[in-house]
This record gives sequence, structure tokens and C-alpha cells, in this order.
Amino acid sequence: MRTDSSPGTLPAREHLPAGDAGTPVLDVVIPVYNEEKDLQPCVLRLHEHLKRTFPYAFRITIADNASTDTTPQVSARLEADIPEVRAFRLEQKGRGRALRTVWSSSDAPVLAYMDVDLSTDLNALLPLVAPLISGHSDLAIGSRLARSSRVVRGAKREFISRSYNLILRGSLQARFSDAQCGFKAIRRDVAQVLLPLVEDSGWFFDTEMLVLAERAGLRIHEVPVDWVDDPDSTVHIVKTATDDLKGVWRVGKALATGSLPLDRITRPFGDDPRDRDIKDVPKGLARQLVGFCVVGGLSTLFYLLLYSGFRQFSGSQIANALALLVSAVANTAANRRLTFGVRGSAGAVRHQAQGLVVFGIGLALTSGSLAALDAASSDPAHSTELAVLIAANLAATVLRFLLFRAWVFPDKRESTVVASHTPSSPTCFAAPEAHQQPHPPLPQRPTAQGSTYAPQYATAPQSSYDSTQFRAGEAADRTRGDATMHLQPVRPTDTDPRDTR
Repeated sequence: MRTDSSPGTLPAREHLPAGDAGTPVLDVVIPVYNEEKDLQPCVLRLHEHLKRTFPYAFRITIADNASTDTTPQVSARLEADIPEVRAFRLEQKGRGRALRTVWSSSDAPVLAYMDVDLSTDLNALLPLVAPLISGHSDLAIGSRLARSSRVVRGAKREFISRSYNLILRGSLQARFSDAQCGFKAIRRDVAQVLLPLVEDSGWFFDTEMLVLAERAGLRIHEVPVDWVDDPDSTVHIVKTATDDLKGVWRVGKALATGSLPLDRITRPFGDDPRDRDIKDVPKGLARQLVGFCVVGGLSTLFYLLLYSGFRQFSGSQIANALALLVSAVANTAANRRLTFGVRGSAGAVRHQAQGLVVFGIGLALTSGSLAALDAASSDPAHSTELAVLIAANLAATVLRFLLFRAWVFPDKRESTVVASHTPSSPTCFAAPEAHQQPHPPLPQRPTAQGSTYAPQYATAPQSSYDSTQFRAGEAADRTRGDATMHLQPVRPTDTDPRDTR
């Protein structure tokens, strides 16, 4: 994390510096399966567009996942004819598997992918990757459901797409608008940490990646796109929808039980303005006290309203217990997010259970106060009851804050340091020090008229693309001379027998 920026300014992630270098800035992956007809026109059109509009060096990677037609021969011919094209062969199917394998082995700082049919207008490509190059965002997606998008497709696909995104919003609280558009990009340093958490190897891969990224607090940039439906698409809609719903259930269950270590990737990329020590802005204990008091005041008003309502049809003890229970659940949820900055659903059930223990202590204090009042007076006034409850709640509030801070939401920032990857610990993540190292300068393309495009490739190890034949998992065994990032291995046993694509 950088500390040299001045207080009060919004910190930015590292901008990739411009200059001459041998590594392409952008690696566009095209996952294909039996696309012998569309592959060559797609690559030629994409290459011409990038050469004409993209100001930095680029690479186009064809990720052939187990094609049985002449797609491998077409890929090899394009690789031989165009210097910026590379062919990558996997012997197992699955779009997610292809993207994970190629992205894990790529040395480009910005990684993208698009569907081979090029349904998305390529003019959106530069706006897609620009926030990643600048360091503003961690991921970027094209959206066909944005207000300014212009989309041409049938009613059936429109209904399925909108229904799927409504399911994501309702079940996983997703805030991005379009999970299925085949037009996405991610920073490589983010991918190295995020991809090991993504289990799916098929069409649900990018949806799962986006959900986990959003829950971890990463920034997702959306770009409105112009999109024309491909009537000859080979996607099996029913099977894809079924697999996606299974994926939604699996991810939702994992998030609810807190089994995903999302706290490890909450803030590893650049500075965060919420961590700044700024004059007149409370931080640490002072900030938590302010937040807790605000939440506590609102919770007390909510509790008193509930108590007054329940008191109309029940005794004081029952009304107090019901009002305190409901307000305690709301109070724990509000303090979890607003006071102690815990985001995502990881550990939410445990936090609520601990909050109920704290609720029990508050119930004992307030119920004891009411019992003492009833013993002192046989028929106390309603205003007297409220005054006693306010005093008891003040005492319970102080105790609640101490328990929340020390027990329910302890400060674990020291224990969430991301470990560096070693061969003996395949589930670890890249070290924070990796993010402090500057990226190599961006390779520029000549802009003088009449000059031909010839990206300057340095004499880097040829292990990433030294053959057109690859198997899933081989990229994990290849080492890179990259001082800024340790690569995460691809799981060699990553298979999915249900994946028929």
C-alpha cells in the first residue's frame, strides 16, 4: 500500500506507465470450440481494429478448448501469419477452463476476452480496458442492459438474460447489470488472486468471478455496448441456464456459510481512502464510536416504536423482549456494515449469533429494570416505563459496544495479510509487496505515417507460447521471469463431466 500520497486526495491504483517494453499491455482471449467458420474473420477484424485504434502493444490469444474440427489448423495458420496472434490448445472443454488457463499464464497486465461471433461492437473495447490501464478499476464488463446500450436480439434471449440478472440480484445481491455479456476484462494482478477462488469451468465462470469480486469490495466498471444477436450461436440455452442456476445455488451457499476467504482480497490493490488518516475525520476507535452512537440512536428510536406497538396487545415483558429482539438483529447488521466496515455475507450468521448473545445481556438489563419498576409501583405510568428503559438501554449500549469491538467484530487487519505463493502452498495468494512494484512501461506502437506495426517483444522466456499444443494445467508448470507477480497454478484436476460445450 502506498503512503506517499497527500492526505485529503482520492488515492488511485497504480497507472501503468507508458513507454517501450517487450510485454503487450493487452491480451485479448477468444475462447473457441469448433469455430472453423467464424474464427479467421473474427481474428482479422479484431486485429485490424486494435492495430488502428489501440495505442499500445497487444496480443490476441485463441483459446481452443478441445475442438474436433479444423479450428486448430485455422488457429495455427493465423498464428503463423500475424505476429500478434498466439494459439493456445486445451484438451478439455469449458470456456471458464480456457479463460482461467490462458489468463493464469499470460504476462500482459490487462486481460480481456470476447466471444468469437463479435456480437459486441469493437468500439467499446478501448473504453472497457482504459479504467484498468489507468488503475481506476479492477474489472470491467460490457453491459447490454445499460440505458444507453443499443441491442438487437430476439424476445426469447432478451427474456432469459433479464430474468437471469434478476435472479442474481435477488439471490446474490449482485449490483452489476449484465453478467452474461461475452465482453469482459480484468487486471492481471487481480486475476492472480481472484481466479483461484472461482470453481466453475463452464459458462458460469465469469458470473462467479464477478460476484466474488463484488463481495470482496473490488471495483467493477461497466461499459454500455452496442450488441447484435448472432442467430447461429451454438450455445445450448436450456443446459446453460440449468448450470447457471446450480452455480447460483453453490455460490450463494458458500457466501452464506462464510466458506470463501474474501477478506483476503478486500483491499490488496492500491490505497483505500477509508484507510486515510485525515484531519477532522474520525478513524479507528473515534470513528467506530461515532458510527455506533448514530446506529445506536436510530436503533433506540426503532426499539421504542416497536415496544409501543407491541405494548398495545401484550404485557410489558413480552413487548420488551419482542422489540429488543427485532431491533437487535437490525442493530447488529447496521453496526457490522457501517461501524466496523464488514462487507459481504461471510461470517454474517456467526455475527448475528454473537449479536443475539449480546441481545440476551441487554434483555437481562432491561427486563430486570422493568421488574424492579413493577416491584416499586403496581401500576407505573407509560412515560415512567420509557424513562427506565432508556436508562437501562444506555447501560446496555456501552456494554454492547465493548463486546462488539472486542468479541463480535475484532480488528483482524493484521491477520489478513496475503501470503505469497510457494509451490508447497497452492492455495495462497500473491504477496502485497507484489502490488508495490511498478508495472513495466507500456509498449507503444509507432504512430508515424507509413510505419508498419511491429511490437517490440523482449527476449522474455518463451515458455508461455512456445507451442501450439497445451493441456489444461500445463501453464501451471511454467515459470515466468516476472518480478512483480507470482503466478497461481491452474488446477490440473479441474474437470467437469457435465460440461458438454
